[in-house]
Amino acid sequence: MDAVGTHLLLDLRRCDAGLLDDDGYIRESLTLAAEAAGATVLSARFHKFSPMGVTGVVLISESHLCIHTWPERGYAAVDIFTCGSAFQAQKAADVVIVRLGCREPSITRLERGASRQPQSVTA
Repeated sequence: MDAVGTHLLLDLRRCDAGLLDDDGYIRESLTLAAEAAGATVLSARFHKFSPMGVTGVVLISESHLCIHTWPERGYAAVDIFTCGSAFQAQKAADVVIVRLGCREPSITRLERGASRQPQSVTA
């Protein structure tokens, strides 16, 4: 199958709670991850919740990286989606995992928009 994009879904458990609640650090981490993977960063938007938590997205020419954190649980949900063949999604994931001090990462990889061969039907 020839996919149009790769989508990594990261469930990051046992992360550093202080880092998960620092919107500036989260912004820097996702931007560095995008750059390390070879992406072209277009813009970024982040929001700090009260009393805790951060959500944000980094828009890249190749698609996006986004995050939502639960510092009180030491957990972050991260999506890394790319439609460019030169973008190294796993490298972006590795950067985020290390920067958040994650000790229990789980990654699900999806190939998006894969073309399917027509099935023959016989009568």
